[in-house]
Amino acid sequence: MSGTRGAAPVALVTRPGLIGGWVLRLGPLSIRLDPRLLFVGTLLLLAVVVVGTVTLLTGTIELSVGEVVAAVFGHGDDRTLRTVQGRRLPRLLTALLVGGSLGVAGSVFQSLSRNALGSPDIIGFTTGAATGAVVQIVLFDGGVVQVAMSAIAGGVLTALVVYTLARKDGITGGMRLVLVGIGVGAILAAVTSFLIVRADINDAETVQRWEAGSLIGRGWPHAVSVAVAVAVLLPAIMVCARRITYVEMGDESAHALGIPVETYRFAVLVIAVALTGVAVAATGPIAFIALAAPQIVRRITRRGGVIVIPSFLMGAALLACADLITQRIDFGMPAPVGLVTSVIGGVYLIWLLARRA
Repeated sequence: MSGTRGAAPVALVTRPGLIGGWVLRLGPLSIRLDPRLLFVGTLLLLAVVVVGTVTLLTGTIELSVGEVVAAVFGHGDDRTLRTVQGRRLPRLLTALLVGGSLGVAGSVFQSLSRNALGSPDIIGFTTGAATGAVVQIVLFDGGVVQVAMSAIAGGVLTALVVYTLARKDGITGGMRLVLVGIGVGAILAAVTSFLIVRADINDAETVQRWEAGSLIGRGWPHAVSVAVAVAVLLPAIMVCARRITYVEMGDESAHALGIPVETYRFAVLVIAVALTGVAVAATGPIAFIALAAPQIVRRITRRGGVIVIPSFLMGAALLACADLITQRIDFGMPAPVGLVTSVIGGVYLIWLLARRA
């Protein structure tokens, strides 16, 4: 789906699009609807609803659908309200929003780099956010808010460094962006390890828990902070998505269409990094969601470019499903969701590289 502006009919109409799908027009605004994207998006939305429903209904305390619905709207006994509104619902919403944010960010980075490995956790932006948080924990003994802000700042600073180093002859992107990002990420990982070695035992333990990527104990402040970021940043990416998709054809082709390539590339890079930083700040670095979600969506929809809504829903479904696994399978200890995504994502990465070898 993509938004365009055109002439100003006075009524809401639908008609076949020139390049497939239908055009839905309302006044001066028009949106092209792709049937395949609509179908995939509907299936992914159903998957999110199913996983979310199972998460809210099951657990140490089994609840009925009626009890959960009533508790969501503030009705029911104290135990049910504490279970749903105090624990399960904010944790589920945090998982959905963080997973969705990583899915969209991965779609943007893979489009900008024109590489399936161009996700924020592979090319160093997630590592930069983690390093920012570790600096705050170890050197400044910061609280939750300070750690979150440092994670966002670390991600943005890393993006600026990678963008600057990858720029050559006024052009940034492609494999150079991936390689520079991997190098910067390796340096930052070493810095993080050095800080952990120097930290006292309590700070080192805090850093290790945070770096594992976890949804344990996530409540309404985490869900609201990511929701606000998604509400602001996602529409901005949707506005730029179509032009960034054209950039995949090549800078010269995009210039020929009148698109200021570097301006859009830099703007979308900053927006996607901010989205990644907010997600990492809420849960810690969670691996492979940003790598796998957009690639799966591309294969299902058979489309390239930045596919915003399906990537968001796929990332949300994957992380919510991984969190459900950590809650329902007994690992002998509270398992961080990053552990599950790393195991599943590692298998996926091996399969992806084997197919391309």
